[in-house]
Amino acid sequence: MCGILAVFGCIDNSQAKRSRIIELSRRLRHRGPDWSGLHCHEDCYLAHQRLAIVDPTSGDQPLYNEDKTIIVTVNGEIYNHKALREKLKSHQFHTGSDCEVIAHLYEEYGENFVDMLDGMFSFVLLDTRDKSFIAARDAIGITPLYMGWGLDGSIWFASEMKALSDDCERFMSLLPGHIYSSKQGALRRWYNPPWFSEQIPSAPYDPVTLRQAFEKAVLKRLMTDVPFGVLLSGGLDSSLVAAVASRHLAGSEVACQWGSQLHTFCIGLKGSPDLKAAKEVADYLGTRHHEFYFTVQEGIDALEEVIYHIETYDVTTVRASTPMFLMSRKIKSLGVKMVLSGEGSDEIFGGYLYFHKAPNKEEFHQETCRKIKALHLYDCLRANKSTSAWGVEARVPFLDKEFINVAMSIDPEWKMIRPDLGRIEKWVLRNAFDDDQDPYLPKHILYRQKEQFSDGVGYSWIDGLKDHANKQVTDAMLMNASFVYPENTPTTKEAYYYRTIFEKFFPKNAARSTVPGGPSVACSTAKAVEWDAAWSNNLDPSGRAALGVHVAAYEEAVDVEPANLMNGAHPMQKGF
Repeated sequence: MCGILAVFGCIDNSQAKRSRIIELSRRLRHRGPDWSGLHCHEDCYLAHQRLAIVDPTSGDQPLYNEDKTIIVTVNGEIYNHKALREKLKSHQFHTGSDCEVIAHLYEEYGENFVDMLDGMFSFVLLDTRDKSFIAARDAIGITPLYMGWGLDGSIWFASEMKALSDDCERFMSLLPGHIYSSKQGALRRWYNPPWFSEQIPSAPYDPVTLRQAFEKAVLKRLMTDVPFGVLLSGGLDSSLVAAVASRHLAGSEVACQWGSQLHTFCIGLKGSPDLKAAKEVADYLGTRHHEFYFTVQEGIDALEEVIYHIETYDVTTVRASTPMFLMSRKIKSLGVKMVLSGEGSDEIFGGYLYFHKAPNKEEFHQETCRKIKALHLYDCLRANKSTSAWGVEARVPFLDKEFINVAMSIDPEWKMIRPDLGRIEKWVLRNAFDDDQDPYLPKHILYRQKEQFSDGVGYSWIDGLKDHANKQVTDAMLMNASFVYPENTPTTKEAYYYRTIFEKFFPKNAARSTVPGGPSVACSTAKAVEWDAAWSNNLDPSGRAALGVHVAAYEEAVDVEPANLMNGAHPMQKGF
């Protein structure tokens, strides 16, 4: 990942303003510690903090066309850049960077080239010939991008809110799959897949097609000139990523440079479900496995820094981001700069445990569509910002455009959870990789029940967070929360605690409005809470809130106020 900052239409273009842009861009240096770049054209500035993954020696940014009339600053990876270069034979390339194609595609196709890009990206492009500019974000919002407006009429874009929040009167998250054009003065959606309308698909389930699409998605993400690995929790999604990468690594270009043994990484409290499962998968696949531990107290101590980096007060995102943030620091210390991760599968296949209660295939499919559209506010934000905090890039093969199109075209009747037919959550994905002749994974891993990352690192992690928040937030504070925080009012002491930290770093109304709200159970949308009346009394984003579904669910009709669990005691799990 890199960090980008662009400002257009500044009244002040003095040296002091240039110094201010450099100072603000420096706030993004954790995203790109390898090099800094800045291009100034009259009252326009494009800054870049680089994390060098592809072509580390010559791919510094901003990037240009042949005569430097087109300038572009990019955060992301363009996996099909070699194929695109074949379409641009008349253009002269100056670097081996995958992102340089953007400047030349603009020359060739104008503003209508974005859908040609296969990758994850946020970019800002300036055409100095008429001082027009565009800004675009990838289809799902894997990479972050914010847009803001200054009192002097200037327009700002940045990878993270912290780079523009002080200097903009208003700002927002630029929507995924959208492009802003200064010529039109508006945003428009460039990403228009069939599933976006939420109409119910009818294609038959073909396990071979699904498996091949996923393998292709993993392979294209092995494009790197630096050491890499896989985040392996031992759950289905990360295990499949590791299994496919390990199986095909020896025959890939990257193996010539970095060897054919895959590195895998896992973090958890000692004795956690993830650590045990990940070790078993790593042993089965023969990876070089790295196991990291943290304590509840270490996680609590990191909370302020985590919330500063992830720029949200959403409870489930904070819970899951903290161990990922700690793990990324350890990964970077080993010299690794890129990892593959398993985000997106649960949204596409209805993998969260609350999908057990979906009343019919229509509501099941519509909920998956809603979940994919909201990924940029939750899992994509977490995966990107938790890793980028330490200069590590996370790539997510499940969110490949082609793979999503294949998976979302399947008749959702096949995705429905049907115990009577032996189908658990994500059965269509599990079945696609259930190969007795040449197994990808052990059967019990392939059919392991869904664990949300914040649960899998150790159940006492969430309980410890709640206990800590209960000590910091009084009953009176929570009772008056609607007066202190009238927007997205926190309803639990844990949510209130995270909100106070967030407001310390980002006090403006515009900042708090970038964070979603509403009731949720086990990561559901507000709409899906209606599927089970009992859930309205147990609103918690943990998977264990899926009463009657999770094997370690919270006890029903119990007010979940944990005792002091800092030492790992856990009185409220069934079966413990």
